[in-house]
Amino acid sequence: MSAEHWTEGRVRAEIYQALDANLGATMSSPWYKPPEGYDAKRFEMDNGDIALFCWDDGGAYWMGNTETPKTLWGTNKVTFDEAPDPVADWAQTELLAQLYEEDPWLEETPTLAWFFLPVFLSKDGRETTREFFRDHAAGFPDADREAALEFYDDFLATGVLDEYRYVMASKLGTSEYLNLSRMSATMSEFTVAKLLAEQGYDVTPEIEISTGHSIDFRVDRSDAETALVEVTRPVPPEDRAANSAVTAIRQTAKNKTSGQLEEHGGGVTLFVDCSSYTDQQWTEIVQATPDVGHRPAVIVRVRPDGWLDGYTKGSVPIDLPEEIDS
Repeated sequence: MSAEHWTEGRVRAEIYQALDANLGATMSSPWYKPPEGYDAKRFEMDNGDIALFCWDDGGAYWMGNTETPKTLWGTNKVTFDEAPDPVADWAQTELLAQLYEEDPWLEETPTLAWFFLPVFLSKDGRETTREFFRDHAAGFPDADREAALEFYDDFLATGVLDEYRYVMASKLGTSEYLNLSRMSATMSEFTVAKLLAEQGYDVTPEIEISTGHSIDFRVDRSDAETALVEVTRPVPPEDRAANSAVTAIRQTAKNKTSGQLEEHGGGVTLFVDCSSYTDQQWTEIVQATPDVGHRPAVIVRVRPDGWLDGYTKGSVPIDLPEEIDS
């Protein structure tokens, strides 16, 4: 946000000309009418980057996934929630229209598209994050993309995580290289948050603890004690050195429990999401019901059609769906 005085002439001289000189740029009117009292310009760069700039007598707002012109380096960063509502609404409408033009399949899940807009249009991660949802069904193996995205869209439409949109969306990362296991692990947090919210819990992400670590969630309900939840997602055995699903789940849990959970000294419920496992691999696990090196623990597998199965180890201080054996 810039508190300086702006005119169209200054915008052309200090923003457009800088972008055009470095990247090749076109300046045009925005696709949608800017907020009442504001002027606005849209910039499209030759490399596919886009940016928006709007201003009134009180200041200006710069939004985009391209390099920031030098004249704006000293401005203060604000989120959409911190910007005036008319500015935020207009900018997100404009950016969503850009997203839908490039990837029209996202129109079918508008809440998911809006929630992950900061990464879908990020400078370095826009290709990989879209690829993850488009070609890898948001981390559900052998699942229909439409069903997988609808699964998360329905949850996000409840608004449970709206307050934590930037924290949660940014966990997908903005890397130009696809990291399927890390992104799938991120979506496990959404899966567990959905499960907990459906049990009536308020879910707060990224809880800092005394060891300097962060725990994935704090969960609260008026008739229950507050609980801390950490989430992990084992990589299937075919993608790692483990020779079986049971070995893979134990190795993954050990990595988690020998670090921050061990240092915390107890009081955290570990959710182990096995949604990357095939039916056969999951059958192997539920038949063995292996320990995971930490108690209490909840070992679950979810499918985007709503199918859920799982078991627990130790005394879990959280109400769970009846499908999970305890």
